[in-house]
Amino acid sequence: MKREETVDYHIKSAWHAISRMYNQQAAEEGFTTAIGFVLININSTEGTPATKIAPKLGLETRSLTRMLRTMEEKGLIYKKPDLVDKRSVRIFLSEEGKRKKAISVNTIREFNEQVREVVSEDDLNQFFAVFEKIQLVIDQIQTDRGVDIHKPIFEL
Repeated sequence: MKREETVDYHIKSAWHAISRMYNQQAAEEGFTTAIGFVLININSTEGTPATKIAPKLGLETRSLTRMLRTMEEKGLIYKKPDLVDKRSVRIFLSEEGKRKKAISVNTIREFNEQVREVVSEDDLNQFFAVFEKIQLVIDQIQTDRGVDIHKPIFEL
């Protein structure tokens, strides 16, 4: 099978193209796509427990810790002890973090709107249905290998 005939080749190459596009736009604002995705996953008013961010993004704890440190140094976020669970820390967006989050959300929204201008609703529905089936195949492979697909791969 040629690589162009594999499902994963098309998914990977499309994601890399999207990621490059997002990174170019983020770089103009002085941050990265990864930081943009973290910002998007932080509640703008209530903050978000640090332990909830990594699982949402599929990040390893070490990577998230480094990224949060960088984001704090850049003045995008700040940390406060959780009022309910004193052992936990909540991550809050600074005003600059909120601004960068808005840029990230807008970038994603604009890309999706442009895709929807050239791809019909029926084609998109088929696309989403195919990806759901691919996810079912992945879940089945993981289950067959004894991997609990509902258990987080890592804990914070």
